[in-house]
Amino acid sequence: MSTTALVPTVADDATWHRLSPRMLLVHPVTEVIRAIPALIGVFLAGTSQGNHWWGVIGAGVVAVLSLSRWFTTRLRITPEQVQLRKGLLRRTTIATKRDRIRTVDVTSHLLHRVLGLARVVIGTGTSDRKGGGRIILDGLSVEAATTLRDDLLHRTTPAIDVSLVKRPQEEPRDVPQLREIARLDRAWIRYAPFTLSGVVTGLVIWGFYWRVQGESGVDLLRSGPLRSVTSTLDRMPTAAAVLVVAAAVVLFVAISSTVGYILAYWNFRLSRHDGGTLQVTRGLITTRATSIERRRLVGAEISEALLLRSVGGARALAVATGLRVGWGAERGGEVLLPPAPHAEAEGVAAIVLDGTPAVTAPLRRHGANARRRRLIRAVVSSVVIWGLAWIAYAVGGSFWLVIVGAVPLAGSVPLGLDRYRSLGHALVDGYLVTRFGSLVRRRTVLASEAVIGWNLRSTYFQRRLGLITLTATTAAGRQGYEIADLDPTEALALADAVVPDLLTQFRLDPHPAHPATSS
Repeated sequence: MSTTALVPTVADDATWHRLSPRMLLVHPVTEVIRAIPALIGVFLAGTSQGNHWWGVIGAGVVAVLSLSRWFTTRLRITPEQVQLRKGLLRRTTIATKRDRIRTVDVTSHLLHRVLGLARVVIGTGTSDRKGGGRIILDGLSVEAATTLRDDLLHRTTPAIDVSLVKRPQEEPRDVPQLREIARLDRAWIRYAPFTLSGVVTGLVIWGFYWRVQGESGVDLLRSGPLRSVTSTLDRMPTAAAVLVVAAAVVLFVAISSTVGYILAYWNFRLSRHDGGTLQVTRGLITTRATSIERRRLVGAEISEALLLRSVGGARALAVATGLRVGWGAERGGEVLLPPAPHAEAEGVAAIVLDGTPAVTAPLRRHGANARRRRLIRAVVSSVVIWGLAWIAYAVGGSFWLVIVGAVPLAGSVPLGLDRYRSLGHALVDGYLVTRFGSLVRRRTVLASEAVIGWNLRSTYFQRRLGLITLTATTAAGRQGYEIADLDPTEALALADAVVPDLLTQFRLDPHPAHPATSS
């Protein structure tokens, strides 16, 4: 096979093809970077014994082993399936039917961009929480990746060979039409410090420190430039040291959150493809393009973290089958709009759901017992925290623990009331709307036809207050969306209104009165 053919023809369904040989330059670099904590430990251990080459030898071994990924990976695309074979000692073949493909994610990291390559992740009809149900093609040219994405999602003409050099008299391809829905406004960067994404960066750095310390046995806080910082803090009064550390943490989180926002969402654009898909492109150093079939988009979510909500910000997320949900760069495919003004997030959600009024419709409030439960939970948990702080002080801890432990107690009642005000639900225009949460308030708009079942749960404390939690189960997004602390009669009536007759066999009264769709 020619090394320039990066996407096989569908007619050639008996041949396995390699990915781009340029990945031989990418794999060693990425694997060595991934192994840096262990390599630092090997280097420090070797240095302590007078051998400075251990780290170099370790990096060389990792680089050589990484080359096996290219030699043992094969790709085959037939009219019915996309197949990937990989593995050295343990051979694995992954195959998915083309009509099961729901999303195609095209990512180009910095080294990929230098070499003109892209990483294609093909998602199927699962939410992919643990990374299953995906085919990863790490090593296509950018042009080949774009061609393959259009072919798989839009069911266009069969995939063709895409070479590094254009062939003469090549037939012109139709240029896909994209209608822009939203684009990043640089003024939105002001919301970045309130996302607290920098906390994740701090935890990663802290985890890196502990891993290096575990591998090498060297306390980095007591050596090098950090030694003078820790020594200065040790000489300061406790109150002053706490304030300095707190200020440094706040500054670090604000700066790292802003940097992370720019890296992740620079050049953000949400567009609608004339082939029936939504396309999200974003990224400064690492560029990423995610395509979502519109018919697989069954809802949207407006997410407001507490600090982000305090400055009038929110983000819009997609609820769709085949999308990776959760945290991190590789699990951000559901983002329809980054942190931006709340009205902008609502507007984008309404547009992608074809203008439904459910996004902004008023919600039905829950009863007094729901408010009582929210207050009890907030106060009791805060009292427990304060009690643990007193116990720690009694066994010799600092009195600052008692002072810090009293902070949640002081805010428990406002927190409980805010959690109650966030509760609500509605059934509008064929969409089930649910809202809950305080630290992160989420309003989810889910198509009724996407609800495939119900989960009714009532804890001991809920039963004493006559409440029940109704969870709509679906194949999309988080796979379950709660409507917490409802009256049982109202919960069953709502479930029957969303999916008629599904719960009839479990009811004593087969003809309940349906609740108002919104209020």
